[in-house]
Amino acid sequence: MSIVLILFGIVVVLAFLLISIFNRFVKNKNVVKDAWSNIDVALKRRYDLIPNLVETVKGYAAHEKTTFEAVITARNTAMSVPSGDINGQIKAENQLQQTLRSIFALSEAYPDLKANTNFLDLQNKLNEIEENLERSRRYYNGTVRENNIYGESFPGVLFAGVFGYQHFDFFEADQAERENVKVSFN
Repeated sequence: MSIVLILFGIVVVLAFLLISIFNRFVKNKNVVKDAWSNIDVALKRRYDLIPNLVETVKGYAAHEKTTFEAVITARNTAMSVPSGDINGQIKAENQLQQTLRSIFALSEAYPDLKANTNFLDLQNKLNEIEENLERSRRYYNGTVRENNIYGESFPGVLFAGVFGYQHFDFFEADQAERENVKVSFN
């Protein structure tokens, strides 16, 4: 009879351990998705702002058609990524970020544009959105780190496939953002 109780105790402990591991996978995945939703809200705000920004700049730099088309194409590509494809969204966002820089580079070539209050207002709104995105990206990357560590370390790695572990990519700066800034005083 005592052997039956010991076996029953072992089964209960193992069941509790498996339930705990499963719940941790579920929790980690939901925390990452929640963190991503914060980024997604800021991205939607940025998507809505981009057409206004492009239209404002068009009035001053009408012959920069390829720049405008690149920005709109990158925006449309980023908006068309399926909502569940976080890794695809990250890649599209890095491309959009790169094309947005070209719009602000145009403002350097057109002093009247830099003085336009509508452009300045849109630029300030975009800067605010970018600051929110930066905070959200840091939080998202922290949740991704926790999720990936648990899914790739013991005991999680033993049950990752069984419990539907999902690896997420970090939201990292693209290569152009990592390059050193070159300053010239000539």
